[in-house]
Amino acid sequence: MSTVEIVPFVDEGLGNSAYLLDLGDGRAMVVDVSLDLRATSTAVRRRGLTVAFAADTHLHADFLSGARQLSATEGTQVLASAAGHREFAHNGLRDGDEVDLGGLRLRALGTPGHTHEHLSFLLLDGDKPVGVFTGGSLLVGAAARTDLVSPEQTEALARAQYASLRRLAALPDNVAVWPTHGAGSFCSAPPGAEPTSTIGQEKTTNPLLSAADEDSFVTALLGSLGSFPPYFLRLGEINRRGPGVFDQPPALTGLDVAQTRSLLADGALLVDVRPVADFAAAHVPGALSIPLRPVFASWLGWLVPPDRPLVMLRNPDQDPAEIAWQATKIGYTNLAGELTGGLAAWVADEQPTTTTRLVGPGDVGSPVLDIRQSPEFAAGHLPGALHLELGDVSRRATEVPHGPLVVMCGHGERAMGAVSLLEQAGHRDLAVLTGGPDDWAAATGRRLETGT
Repeated sequence: MSTVEIVPFVDEGLGNSAYLLDLGDGRAMVVDVSLDLRATSTAVRRRGLTVAFAADTHLHADFLSGARQLSATEGTQVLASAAGHREFAHNGLRDGDEVDLGGLRLRALGTPGHTHEHLSFLLLDGDKPVGVFTGGSLLVGAAARTDLVSPEQTEALARAQYASLRRLAALPDNVAVWPTHGAGSFCSAPPGAEPTSTIGQEKTTNPLLSAADEDSFVTALLGSLGSFPPYFLRLGEINRRGPGVFDQPPALTGLDVAQTRSLLADGALLVDVRPVADFAAAHVPGALSIPLRPVFASWLGWLVPPDRPLVMLRNPDQDPAEIAWQATKIGYTNLAGELTGGLAAWVADEQPTTTTRLVGPGDVGSPVLDIRQSPEFAAGHLPGALHLELGDVSRRATEVPHGPLVVMCGHGERAMGAVSLLEQAGHRDLAVLTGGPDDWAAATGRRLETGT
């Protein structure tokens, strides 16, 4: 086979890439596809292909795999690590095993570190290595985190990751590197990184491959780890058992105001996915603000319990299917439905609403709470700002001082989420900064502080 056609599917919100490999005979292989198979299905139909193989490099923590769904509905053969002990039909592979793809071969390479059972898949055309699907092992400019199994195993997995990266770096320089985790992934990848690379480029530019020794590598890798959403600790086991197979695409059931009020009274949570300005102008008291955008799934998984019934509230121009798919791909099947007619229906029924004040970058007059990730805060923040990551706001709301407070992030979306959580905890007189620290510095002519 002279030409290898790889089609990447980038999930901007999760910072991940899945891949479609056209095998040249009407069949295809997909690698690390999520349960949201919309882009994959469209590409397969457009090319007139059938998905013969679905390979998973590891038990994913940040999304549910679509491999079992493909197996159940398309007869696709699942390729995955035998050491993963998946509880559904699959071809369990071990280090060195090969799969004949029909003109191409796929060789399993044991590359533990990100997870114990992690495999990379080396694609061979004859005896020529073409590229390697590295999953959560070698990333562009980085390596995936090793702290998702347990604190006690983090260092040992980091040392395994060192050996895995060294093994991959021994491949020829012209071998393409196709990682799963990319820029924006909480599984660790530098912001702004290109989605793919080559072995030679990584040997030249990846700082972890230039570590002096194993101890230096471990220190550098563990020192780069930030926080991650709590749902990461659940999805690996769900992927091992096998995500549920569905006959119909996920959807939101319409609920009238009376049904919505009844569900909320029984403990359901109202998630308002409208833009920041709309939420600020009027929202249902106690609603949680998570604006619908590519990172919606990550923040839903970070801020919302997986077992609490959820009612969604959206604008008419927001896609309910997008809401349902983003929730489903991270295992949130607790969708009670959506408020039919949105906020307008709530207001028409004479139900109460509340507002949140928005503050421009040049009008910050109250104490500031910065809820960005720690590395973001350390890189530059308003002088004297308090700091609490958004993921910790609900758990540590009692530590936030009462009284006037301006909450900020990089643009306003995360800050509004924090304000809605603080309002649930009884805080009042809160405002959201419309912008980030650079906007404040430009508006005031003052310098940001750095460090923690």
